[in-house]
Amino acid sequence: MSVAGTYKTVVKSPMGDQTGTFTVVPGDDGNTFTGTMAGGMGQMDVEEGKIDGNTLTWKMNMTVPMPMTLECEATVEGEQMTGSVNAGAFGAMPLTGEKEG
Repeated sequence: MSVAGTYKTVVKSPMGDQTGTFTVVPGDDGNTFTGTMAGGMGQMDVEEGKIDGNTLTWKMNMTVPMPMTLECEATVEGEQMTGSVNAGAFGAMPLTGEKEG
């Protein structure tokens, strides 16, 4: 099963549901990935993306509404993605997604 693809995501944040489009592009080694998260607050690049089976871990540097490094983890099962986005002092926020196409 490939984790590659584009997912329509929702992050349950203190400022309400944040919808976005998360793109996963696995590296040639199959253990890393690059991609982007694009939504209402702009676009963030995936940093330090790692693949362990069907589990993804990565970081993103948010600039709006304040600069912060987000630490993310998600598990892909079929067309569904579930996980969390850890926003430092704001804690972990649930992340869900569904693969497009």
